[in-house]
Amino acid sequence: MDLKNYIRDIQDFPIPGILFRDITTLLKNPEAMRAGVDAMISQVQDLQFDTILGPESRGFIFGMPMAYVMNKGFVPVRKAGKLPAPVARRDYALEYGTATIEIHKDAVQPGQRFIIADDLLATGGTAKAIIELIKELGGVVVSSVFFIELAGLEGREVLAGHDVRSALVY
Repeated sequence: MDLKNYIRDIQDFPIPGILFRDITTLLKNPEAMRAGVDAMISQVQDLQFDTILGPESRGFIFGMPMAYVMNKGFVPVRKAGKLPAPVARRDYALEYGTATIEIHKDAVQPGQRFIIADDLLATGGTAKAIIELIKELGGVVVSSVFFIELAGLEGREVLAGHDVRSALVY
């Protein structure tokens, strides 16, 4: 199944000059959605790790079913102000702005091994911020896996020194 056939391109979203790869067309098709999650699982099934991290919100879409199938825990990485217990936070740059992410401090134990699962690797800012948070809390990021990688935006270079895997590359 060519998963790229299920991804819609939206020009000038969310701002002029951005070509948005819309996965909602993939998600509404049960076979394509399953194939997408399976493609991400196949990227990391050889790795030893404890827990999958997924950034809000599309990291939840892929990370939760991956965790379920692989019998791993799942930790949400949220936008600022969404988590009720004490948090660690990090500001970071997006391809079209800035944002802040947070994770519960007690979600990471020293030496715990994580995989970051997200829908898109663009500039690498989100994944880099998560890696920094996990290190700060004493955890280890084994790998980052993305459904789509936009190679021209050089996010992989921002994550140099970390294992990066992608199901689809544009």
